[in-house]
Amino acid sequence: MENINAFQFSVTHENRIKKLKQTPKLIWFTGLSGSGKSTLANALEERLFEKGYLTYLLDGDHIRKGINKDLGFSKEDRQENLRRVAEIANLFLDAGFIVLAAFVSPLESDRALVKNIVGKERYVEVYVNTSLEVCEKRDVKGLYFKARLGEISNFTGINALYEPPFYPFLCIDTSKEELSVNIDSILNKINL
Repeated sequence: MENINAFQFSVTHENRIKKLKQTPKLIWFTGLSGSGKSTLANALEERLFEKGYLTYLLDGDHIRKGINKDLGFSKEDRQENLRRVAEIANLFLDAGFIVLAAFVSPLESDRALVKNIVGKERYVEVYVNTSLEVCEKRDVKGLYFKARLGEISNFTGINALYEPPFYPFLCIDTSKEELSVNIDSILNKINL
């Protein structure tokens, strides 16, 4: 952009990594509403925090109540929502954090945008592949019920498309294993 020059700060990304003794990563949880993304991300963050890692969790509902409260659920607004989230995550990664992000992120192109912004070497995709039937049974927010009644449009899995990831780093079905087993699986596979 014209007339914008990034200031060169004295404390660098490398300085932060060395001081924190951890490798910054974005662990991106994607899947249908009610699949268990936030539950997994929260439990993983808790476990990492207990082990001494510096972490931060970004969650769809929290982001939409604040920085993205001006966005709806059209394809364009969803893309902008995720672009902003990726930029926020990128700032935390620069600070040396391990970032966990729980977002439906239904389109492969939007997840690719996130990966491009933060860098593919720092992006770890966890596909929470819990069936629509299980997600609807969980429906703690009543969103599937409202979508089925036509009260909510563009609801992923009902009247809006969800594209499963082509090559996720890890695939988890939260209806098959206990939470602690799923967290162990993630920790065993992710190299921090």
